[in-house]
Amino acid sequence: MSTFTTRDGTEIYYKDWGSGQPIVFSHGWPLNSDSWEAQMIFLASKGYRVIAHDRRGHGRSSQPWSGNEMDTYADDLAQLIEHLDLRNAVLFGFSTGGGEVARYIGRHGTARVAKAGLISAVPPLMLRTAANPGGLPIEVFDGLREASLADRSQLYKDVASGPFFGFNLPGATPSQGMIDWFWMQGMLAGHKNTYDCIKAFSETDFTEDLQRFDVPTLVVHGDADQIVPIEAAGIASAKLVKDAKLLVYPGAPHGLTDTHKDQLNADLLAFVEA
Repeated sequence: MSTFTTRDGTEIYYKDWGSGQPIVFSHGWPLNSDSWEAQMIFLASKGYRVIAHDRRGHGRSSQPWSGNEMDTYADDLAQLIEHLDLRNAVLFGFSTGGGEVARYIGRHGTARVAKAGLISAVPPLMLRTAANPGGLPIEVFDGLREASLADRSQLYKDVASGPFFGFNLPGATPSQGMIDWFWMQGMLAGHKNTYDCIKAFSETDFTEDLQRFDVPTLVVHGDADQIVPIEAAGIASAKLVKDAKLLVYPGAPHGLTDTHKDQLNADLLAFVEA
């Protein structure tokens, strides 16, 4: 396996396919780099070098007790980019990974970055506050934490069979394969790491990070996203990033990297090639 060790001693797994301009993918909670495979195999076949890592505590990376927050996630991403000496890279972040990409640009700038994309992403802030009335109440995230401690295997099955892929919506045809794939990735992740990550993706304010974006940016969000509501996320982020391009997928759920993979693949390719 391809791995590197961060400055705090955490071993990070990554996959590195193809050749050409590098495209780097950051995954969502509680998943790992495998969740991007539909996009990676497609873009690699189009002449790009595609790279994705398992966030610390997820997938095949080690499971440290500490560092399960956005600053460290972003620094891990920076160390991966430096380890591979990537330049002129395109960064795509899905869900929690969108926060990771935003915080990376906020902390490390865009010297190595050509373009960025936020896909069903959590920025600018998921939590409802006085300044962010469109966010979700803290009780939602407390409920996730309680369910994780009570029976996280069942939590992942419930999320995957319901709101993540929109299988709870009228007319939906659930895919047992997608449900199992989500569950398997979740169960590979560390218990403490995924528990801590709930706070990281829900309570981190990425407003200032988004305002530092100075590269072409694509924002993709489904208007039927039950996990990260579009109004407080994709639409709000597109307003904060100068000249961002917003694509709204009608009827698409949160997990559109799978449910709408052909449409997304085409849109990502067009964005990279533009």
